[in-house]
Amino acid sequence: MMQMIRKIEKQLSNRQVRIIGQDQMKNAAVILPLIDIDGELSVLFEVRSYELRSQPGDICFPGGRIDEQDKSPRDAALRELTEELQIQSKYIQLLADLDILITPFKGIIYPYVAQVIYPFTEIKANPAEVDHLFTVPLRHFYLHPPEQHPMRFIIEPETNSRYKHVQHQRHTIEQYFYYYETYTIWGLTARILKHFIDITKP
Repeated sequence: MMQMIRKIEKQLSNRQVRIIGQDQMKNAAVILPLIDIDGELSVLFEVRSYELRSQPGDICFPGGRIDEQDKSPRDAALRELTEELQIQSKYIQLLADLDILITPFKGIIYPYVAQVIYPFTEIKANPAEVDHLFTVPLRHFYLHPPEQHPMRFIIEPETNSRYKHVQHQRHTIEQYFYYYETYTIWGLTARILKHFIDITKP
């Protein structure tokens, strides 16, 4: 028995811990960008192009899928930001990692915080991906907590599944909604934003 234990110990030594099923999940990275607007620190948001197939018109942070050529999630986030905002990486100062987000929809998101050292009025976002940009003073989020509403989703087998007799599972998750002028920030973007606000609030 000890021989088998030693063999298992050797097999597991120096192994990098990962998330079970990560290879089958959608891995993405985003950056929560902070930018100076007339001397006030603000958060920069994108409104996705209405021509995109996925989530057209949604409010989001710069970011996207982690590709095979990306050396790390951080590199992917930086690449996506420079592509979407069409500015060079030298104008981006990565400040910190945020907590990794596991979504209910087979996704893993690696979020980061960065400072954009570039005049907002001179940023010409990529129109193929971004309809327009807008900013919100950071203090607005400290002063105005999000509305919180439960959302229900159901897990059930397909009708032709051999496990169709398995009892359905119902889960409830809390969704956050931030409001600013005519914009509603919700979903995964709001969840990442709330996490950032919670750990940095005065």
